[in-house]
Amino acid sequence: MTPDSSGPVEPGDAVVSALAINVAVPESLQWTDTRRGEEYVLQSITVRLLPDGTLAAKAYGRPVAGGRGGYVSFAVPDRAELAMLIANAADRAAERWAGHRGLG
Repeated sequence: MTPDSSGPVEPGDAVVSALAINVAVPESLQWTDTRRGEEYVLQSITVRLLPDGTLAAKAYGRPVAGGRGGYVSFAVPDRAELAMLIANAADRAAERWAGHRGLG
């Protein structure tokens, strides 16, 4: 079925182009990084599920000095505890998606 035709929507009609989740980083795992001379404390990670089933992650945070700062992404450091946080969050998101109850 095409989007402009009438009739029932079949399961195969839905083309999912992206899946993403936002993960809060516990304070004990937060870290700092610098961009354009401003230091940020990284407090959240956006995780995307790629078409091949692997995950991609970017970190976001707030300037240490306060204020809003720019919306700037940072690489997630190669730390076992952050990899575990991301994997656990992806597993939890999969459970929640699988149990969805539709719009409402």
